[in-house]
Amino acid sequence: MAAPAKRARVSDASPLAAPCPVPRAAARVPLPLPAGPSGHEPESDAVAGFLRWCTRVGLELSPKVLVSRQGTVAGYGMVARESVQPGELLFAVPRSALLSPHTCSISDLLERERGALQSLSGWVPLLLALLHELQAPASPWSPYFALWPELGRLEHPMFWPEEERLRLLKGTGVPEAVEKDLVNIRSEYYSIVLPFMEAHSDLFSPTVRSLELYRQLVALVMAYSFQEPLEEEEDEKEPNSPLMVPAADILNHIANHNANLEYSAEYLRMVATQPILKGHEIFNTYGQMANWQLIHMYGFAEPYPNNTDDTADIQMVAVREAALQGACAHSRFWGPLWRASLLELMSAHFHYFTGTEDETERLLLCERWDFLCKQELVGEEGAFVIGREEVLTEEELATTLKVLCMPAEEFRDYKERAGWGEEETEDGSLAITNIPKLQESWKRLLRDSVLLTLQTYATDLKTEQDLLSNKEVYAKLSWREQQALQVRYGQKMILHRLLELTS
Repeated sequence: MAAPAKRARVSDASPLAAPCPVPRAAARVPLPLPAGPSGHEPESDAVAGFLRWCTRVGLELSPKVLVSRQGTVAGYGMVARESVQPGELLFAVPRSALLSPHTCSISDLLERERGALQSLSGWVPLLLALLHELQAPASPWSPYFALWPELGRLEHPMFWPEEERLRLLKGTGVPEAVEKDLVNIRSEYYSIVLPFMEAHSDLFSPTVRSLELYRQLVALVMAYSFQEPLEEEEDEKEPNSPLMVPAADILNHIANHNANLEYSAEYLRMVATQPILKGHEIFNTYGQMANWQLIHMYGFAEPYPNNTDDTADIQMVAVREAALQGACAHSRFWGPLWRASLLELMSAHFHYFTGTEDETERLLLCERWDFLCKQELVGEEGAFVIGREEVLTEEELATTLKVLCMPAEEFRDYKERAGWGEEETEDGSLAITNIPKLQESWKRLLRDSVLLTLQTYATDLKTEQDLLSNKEVYAKLSWREQQALQVRYGQKMILHRLLELTS
């Protein structure tokens, strides 16, 4: 379930709170499973059964590729038997072999009940198809299911104890996203899925009527499903529903991938995009995914500095708080306002906002924030997204810094022009390399916002560096501890670079 490279302006919603943002490419959950003894595949019978199934359904695998646990970064993967050149076909999956609400054995029922199965995620029909096929003794996809990971061993943070999730991922944005997921999953299950299964109890045995199983399948769809991209002329349509693509979901992920999935009318084709040497693993990509998104949706993170798509968030309300703290450094009542309503606060403490120059500035700041909200440039749950080389939310951050820092008279003129719909031409860029050239007031506000953001983590950068630099200590960390450390460290490196650039 790949999130977009550029975050939505005013809402950093959970992937399950919006229609179906699943991966453009393979979504593999790497599990820390040991390979078998030399020369032996621990589950070679499962692989052999899957390959026979591929032949039966017309799924064509190149003789140059091998499905294996050995030679992969984690779990099952695909390895080159021989060297592969860019453009070579690795495998082709006929659309008839895809597992979707349209190809499963209860497709007619799902189509008839389509209206009753609508949800925010858009995933319910596929999840019901999986629930039915998993318990069907003669499901045609059984050999495909045999290569799935054990559902009870998925490493998504939604399966971590809450205490561990908060301890390891505080400040990264993952705990908040997981909490939204869990609420949405529970609501979807009890309001839509369970009533449907009970109404069709002849098709769904009691063994699959389980919130825990449903949550596991949501995680599997989050990590393994695909979403066929819309054509350019279809951009205004709802996203396509998710589907399962056998063979394609075997591939693991790295940012510097060497294969890509292509869609056509009859087949989905995995094609090499780089030279792949004999014995090297074949990797697909989920899209431009930051480490916090990878661990949230797939259960792993890329080690620093491998993920060139990594990002750090500065919550929009952190910039608001930094501006307010700057405007009211001597106000005795003013505290953290990350979730406070400014207008309510002003009303409750009106006597603090009258009579002095500082209080006038605070009133003006409240007016500016309200203006930015009405322009849909900021919001209570939004984030400014900072990459390694660029600000992914450049327009939003540049305009916010400009509006919050400009003189009062200039703001009045700016607001009036916006009311008339006049376009504003920005005179600078917020590319990372240009940040030192920003106005001093902009840099000061950005720096203060970064400092507030760093305070949300449970540990500092030096603590992370000490863990990463000591290989013996790092090796003793659990899988979860290692992955969470990579997420935190990558974000903090981006934020500390911003501190350097704004000094």
